[in-house]
Amino acid sequence: MIKASLRRLLPVAMLLLLPAMAAHAEDPPLVRAQNAVRVLNDIEQAPDKSIPTDLLKQAHAIAVIPDLVKAGFVFGGRRGEGLISVKRPDGTWSNPSFISLTGASVGFQIGVSSTDVVLVFTTQRGVDSIVNGKFTIGADASAAAGPVGRNASASTDGKLHAEIYSYSRSRGLFAGVALDGGVMRIDYDANAAVYGAGITPRRIFEGGVSNVPAPVVSFRDALEEYTSK
Repeated sequence: MIKASLRRLLPVAMLLLLPAMAAHAEDPPLVRAQNAVRVLNDIEQAPDKSIPTDLLKQAHAIAVIPDLVKAGFVFGGRRGEGLISVKRPDGTWSNPSFISLTGASVGFQIGVSSTDVVLVFTTQRGVDSIVNGKFTIGADASAAAGPVGRNASASTDGKLHAEIYSYSRSRGLFAGVALDGGVMRIDYDANAAVYGAGITPRRIFEGGVSNVPAPVVSFRDALEEYTSK
């Protein structure tokens, strides 16, 4: 009986969710880059409830998804678009690839909210997964809600094994958040709009692009600044 009721609710729920999810999908790539820089600036300006500095320094890659929309009416969903940069062998940060993050859940929920999300990759395996175009958080790479506090020691004790630490920002504070089941994909259309047709993520990460727009350069520069302190 309950399963049948949920099946009947699904079409209605999706109709209610789609406008909220679709509206967010219209941000142009360079606007996404500007918003991602805003999130990085907020990390640096946050009080002690922020992402640990040592964790940022040790990251193999960092993804920022500004204004991730979560909508729910029994069936919930989330969608956001952002950028991801990887740390190169010389310790500098690559130009970013554009990405999307989607997910779904079922439960007694209602409403729409928007939060900023930051994903900190601590191993090369997670980076390799996204280079291939798509991966699922928690399945292709282990994930955990990240520790908070600028000087938190948990992130560097060598005993935690999560390959991705995830955070959300609401009301100026960063907090660890579970995103298991979220699917991250390379946004090839946004990459083509910014870097040119046929440009692969690997080529972007390895420095094979030129004439990079200023907002995208600003994202890379912000990572350099905030992970070198």
